[in-house]
Amino acid sequence: MDKNAPFQTYDDRSDAATCAPRLAALRAELAKRGLDGFVVPHSDEYQSEYLPARGERLAWLTAFTGSAGAAVVLRDRAAVFVDGRYTLQVQQQTDTKLFEPRDLVAEGPAAWIEANAPKGAKLGYDPWVHTASGVDGLRAAAAKAGATLVACETNPIDAVWADQPEAPLARAVPHDISLAGETAQSKRMRIAEDVKRTGADAAVVTLSDSICWLLNMRGGDTPHTPFVLSYAILNGDGSTDLFMDERKSSPELVKHFGNAVRIREPGEFVPALDALKGKTVLVDPTTAPAAIFERLSKAGAAVKRGSDPIQLPKACKNPVEIEGTRKAHLRDGAALTRFLAWIAREAPGGHLTEIEASQTLEGYRRATGALTDLSFDSISGAGSNGAVVHYRVTQSTNRVIQRDEIFLIDSGGQYRDGTTDVTRTMIVGKPTAEMRDRFTRVLKGHISLATVKFPDGTTGAALDAFARRPLWEAGLDYDHGTGHGVGSYLSVHEGPQNISKRPISQSLRPGMICSNEPGYYKAGEYGIRIENLIVVTEGKEIPGGDRRMMEFETITFAPIDLELVEPSLLTADEKAWLNGYHAKVREKIAPQVDEETRAWLTHATRAI
Repeated sequence: MDKNAPFQTYDDRSDAATCAPRLAALRAELAKRGLDGFVVPHSDEYQSEYLPARGERLAWLTAFTGSAGAAVVLRDRAAVFVDGRYTLQVQQQTDTKLFEPRDLVAEGPAAWIEANAPKGAKLGYDPWVHTASGVDGLRAAAAKAGATLVACETNPIDAVWADQPEAPLARAVPHDISLAGETAQSKRMRIAEDVKRTGADAAVVTLSDSICWLLNMRGGDTPHTPFVLSYAILNGDGSTDLFMDERKSSPELVKHFGNAVRIREPGEFVPALDALKGKTVLVDPTTAPAAIFERLSKAGAAVKRGSDPIQLPKACKNPVEIEGTRKAHLRDGAALTRFLAWIAREAPGGHLTEIEASQTLEGYRRATGALTDLSFDSISGAGSNGAVVHYRVTQSTNRVIQRDEIFLIDSGGQYRDGTTDVTRTMIVGKPTAEMRDRFTRVLKGHISLATVKFPDGTTGAALDAFARRPLWEAGLDYDHGTGHGVGSYLSVHEGPQNISKRPISQSLRPGMICSNEPGYYKAGEYGIRIENLIVVTEGKEIPGGDRRMMEFETITFAPIDLELVEPSLLTADEKAWLNGYHAKVREKIAPQVDEETRAWLTHATRAI
């Protein structure tokens, strides 16, 4: 791979004209197999959000390229399911005459199957790309419709996808202790003890971020995310069998692992499951393929359904990981500030395009000398394109950033010491009164979440309304979560923590990194989002209080556009927070940037 090649490209990956022939080919293949339908999730056998090209079956079939979704194909109708981030995008990308867009959250494939599957129909699914819990829901829905869910030995899409890419073979490398903060041996022994406490003899681990964290290993099998696609069996004594193509390995990695980690070919994984006969095996039904549960049960293992034992320890970053992330954000904040100053100088001329903006920001990040990749394709949206929540600019959608128009840039970088994710919204020219009102309400929500103190044991769902209230008071809202977990040089979207309306049982614990990103989107006109990353910390004792309290530390530092702020809508405390935040931005970022940028920064972070 060319190290100088751009991390982001702008080719058109979607063509609705491909939907008809591909849907016809799939239906013909299903008919050959005696199936009346097929369920297509946005996932592969590793359940990653960001898929290698080979795993993009949903995009291949529907032309929808979002990072979450599903499709159900019947003989005479089909539906594609997306969440609130992609409502506009799916309309733009897929052939809606063939694939009816539906709500992934409010309805989902299971409810749709229950309402639409013909009685007696046989619906196929690939048990390697659906989780066990997902299959349970689909099977129950099919039964209610009088239909049957049938496991396919091979994926029918693979049978008709003539030019399907090969599986990735990126090199796996050690993640140094100076960045990880804990040895892989310590992690393996610690998690193995947790597994034994559940009553299990071993755990089957399928999530790439869990495996990479456990073994202090990073790779490049998925776009923008340093994953090594693999499976692992963690034994009760801490030894681990890692199932990955040995072509990804190296003498350095073998030395790093030591004798307690055995690298085995992927083809040995199923026989290794069979060898667990008579043992109690912990597997997460919400993340592991259904095929693993079926294989273990047939082999005579006692399958214990439980949470992935690595997800929570991984999410609670140690001091080394947190300090590394802070450093990454300061480096990234300087690059972003240079970009914002450049936009302020160049955009009013009316010649900059969304692609030029995205490319320039990547250039500033590369100039740090520490960037290994972007953490996702930058969302560079001007005017109406900014209202598409997960907009990806392409050669065909690229437009000029015009005067008196809002420009939104959501971006991040992968650095070996941390992963960043930040959104800034700016006006080029003069905003309308409505723009200022909406932006300020989003800012008020952002400040409310950044400053909230909450009792230990509180979930993100309990905090979500803090960010939405200023919008709700005006009859407004946004159709995405307020915050997602972020990894340490891993995935920019990490569980089990989040901050959203969606109820979860996982509380926010010290060391967890989340995003704080309320927004507002006016279809056809503009989008607004303000995003910083925050770390859960133990709060200071409150006089008279009797609860252990938590709070957030903001670790992202870059100016918030004051031209879009309506000061009269801010309380004195909110103004104090904004002025204090901008004072920290000046203190931390000014020494890292050039004189011209520093002068702009001084004005951009002035007190209001």
